[in-house]
Amino acid sequence: MSKSAVPLRILCIHGYRQNANSFREKTGALRKLLKKQVELVYVSAPHQVPAIQNETNQEPEKMASSGEEDQRGWWFSDVQARAFNAKQECESSLGLEESIEAVNTAVKDLGPFDGILGFSQGAALVAMLCALQEQKLQPDFNFRFAIMVAGFRSACSQHQRFYKGPVLTIPSLHVFGQDDRVIPEEMSRDLLPAFDGAQILLHPGGHFVPAKSSHRQTYQDFLKKFQ
Repeated sequence: MSKSAVPLRILCIHGYRQNANSFREKTGALRKLLKKQVELVYVSAPHQVPAIQNETNQEPEKMASSGEEDQRGWWFSDVQARAFNAKQECESSLGLEESIEAVNTAVKDLGPFDGILGFSQGAALVAMLCALQEQKLQPDFNFRFAIMVAGFRSACSQHQRFYKGPVLTIPSLHVFGQDDRVIPEEMSRDLLPAFDGAQILLHPGGHFVPAKSSHRQTYQDFLKKFQ
């Protein structure tokens, strides 16, 4: 990339129990790794997540520290408890339509964006947003690429419509960890067939956004096609 090139603007979609500020903190290493290539813009989910009350089988995606406030989510798989578990099979969910509208508002207010990046529940949402874009159901969406970190296919019956259309042609990079115990590797791999020519960055770690110097080349090789 030449010094005069304009950084790619990427909309960032956080994970469950995170928000725009906490996800910005957790992706500090990625911003540093790609600082000349990208401008990352963060948006918070519209739904507040109830605080954990010492429950033993709570949502596995508890990424926030115990003192972190304003934990948010993009949808709930347990409608009555307003809780989320990526492995929970459910008929209907709560909150997805409002979240799609929140992203649409962010695109109109903060865009334009070259691409979109999501982590965990946010990555699952990104896959759905890509489907809406390709089906031309969201005219304001014009993402040229998508990056999904620890993504997965929603287990909610109501969401299967996002995976039943033609294979998505948007260029995609799928990042997942071999030691991820929240979203196991096979769950992220299950999302790959939905995307044509999906590229993969496999790392040996767990449930986080990897940003070591050894990962830089894979990110850069993917991004340079859009600069």
